[in-house]
Amino acid sequence: MSGIHARLRLARPDFALDVNLQLPGQGVTALFGPSGCGKTSCLRAIAGLDRAQGQVQVNGETWQDDASGHWLPTHRRALGYVFQEASLFTHLDVRRNMEYGLRRQPPVRQRVSLDQAVELLGLGALLTRLPHTLSGGERQRVAIARALAASPRLLLMDEPLAALDAARKAEVMPYLERLQRSLDIPVLYVSHSPDEVARLASHLVLLQAGRVTAQGPTAELMARLDLPLAHGDAAATLVQGRVLAHDAQDHLLTVGFKGARIHLVSSRPRTEGESVRLRVLARDVSLARTRARDSSILNLLPVRITQLADEGPGQVLVALDMAGTTLLARITRRSCRTLALAVGDVVYAQVKGVALVD
Repeated sequence: MSGIHARLRLARPDFALDVNLQLPGQGVTALFGPSGCGKTSCLRAIAGLDRAQGQVQVNGETWQDDASGHWLPTHRRALGYVFQEASLFTHLDVRRNMEYGLRRQPPVRQRVSLDQAVELLGLGALLTRLPHTLSGGERQRVAIARALAASPRLLLMDEPLAALDAARKAEVMPYLERLQRSLDIPVLYVSHSPDEVARLASHLVLLQAGRVTAQGPTAELMARLDLPLAHGDAAATLVQGRVLAHDAQDHLLTVGFKGARIHLVSSRPRTEGESVRLRVLARDVSLARTRARDSSILNLLPVRITQLADEGPGQVLVALDMAGTTLLARITRRSCRTLALAVGDVVYAQVKGVALVD
């Protein structure tokens, strides 16, 4: 049976975990929620580091089944685990740290070679360096490569960017995106960052007080006004499309999806037909009754209003359908009243090309 299935219960004096996870057996699934909601506890229980009650199955392989008395200890579970801190062996250079991961699997079961891990994480120039000579971002890339070298059936990542500053996070993130595209290993990724979730995860689990409040495709959950991700300054929606054109002179990318297209500034070279995921922040979307003329805004998109919701003092959150793709716009209550916006109205969503994040 494919997929990751975990029914887990863990009781502590001040906390109780009770989750039933039905997750895809490929891609990145993010466990998201506030501090103390049970994200790390869930990951540790799946790894067998904490002894929860229940069942764990990973793509047809049973790691735990209390009903039949079956239990695999952590060292026998084909998993890789990346913690917030890199925790490298300080007396070993980068190559030997990675070779330690290789020893966890016999050659016949190795699915990720050392050379492949080095290439994916950009470590070729660092192989003879000791951990104390590396930056925080470089150490974390080595830790990820070491976990991959164990050829896991499941990769667990517990807020791997949390200990890094903004510059180091920006350094590591493209490598995580490369792993997402290149490897057929399911990843459970713990995070409290909406930006990381939007960029990496295809599936999402929302946790609150040890319980699952929602689970499903990331794009769907981010756009639901009854869930917390759709609110606050980081509220955004995802647009999945393909590159139609790349203007190298103006660094302008044209992305097409479901009968519509969006223009954005992108410094990264792209090829025609390449898949692109865009994050559109609700605060960067404005609305107009008529299509503006002589405007610097490149994206003037016809949309239909599907929902209106209060968003704190003086603000309204507007859910929009754009050719089958959902957008969110956060506007002032006065603008909503002045434009007399109502569910079902067809209006124009205005999105600056420099505001989009790919």
